[in-house]
Amino acid sequence: SHYCHPDAISAAATLSVPAPLPITDIDGNTYNTVGIGTQLWMKENLKTTKYSNGEIIGTTTTPTQDINGESSPKYQWAYAGNESNAVTYGRLYTWYAVTDSRNVCPTGWHVPTTDEWTTLTNILGGEVGTGGALKETGTAHWPSPNALATNAVGFTGLPGGYRSGTIFGAFGYGAQWWTTTEYDVTVVIYRSLSYNNNNVNRNNIGNVFGLSVRFVKNSGK
Repeated sequence: SHYCHPDAISAAATLSVPAPLPITDIDGNTYNTVGIGTQLWMKENLKTTKYSNGEIIGTTTTPTQDINGESSPKYQWAYAGNESNAVTYGRLYTWYAVTDSRNVCPTGWHVPTTDEWTTLTNILGGEVGTGGALKETGTAHWPSPNALATNAVGFTGLPGGYRSGTIFGAFGYGAQWWTTTEYDVTVVIYRSLSYNNNNVNRNNIGNVFGLSVRFVKNSGK
């Protein structure tokens, strides 16, 4: 079975990486990290407005400006243009910004591939019935009753929503994270959690969408 009890997940995810220590981005935001199996992950969503060289990651003139006609848009947004949302939920980034050579990651960290996400879900016992192990518990950020959330491995997934075309959606109801793995020229594989199922979902999405970002530590660093 793909289903795991929380105690079994916790046992399987015995820390085998260096002790988790906070990391800081170029903007001075500090993030807690968590060791899961052989990987070290951010346990918060990225908030930076700058690449690692200090250059600004642009945003649109208005939060709902249509960018679909742009060939490789590199933007970030607070959800719905409300900066207070970024404090807890982080920002939403286009895939082009996330994969820009100027790097959104601190040294020694990177945006995960879909295979690295699979390493994580394998620790949980697969993608089906294990999403609760990655969700923050309680109803401060997820809808009530959030009954299947255990946060068993400490990932603390939050429903930061997404940006598509000229709209923002799923805030408080869904968490979507980029991978660096392309499905084709305009479509990328991403991972998500939803309020209404208990899976770690794997789907494809256009690379001009705005999604949340987590980093994983480089191996051997």
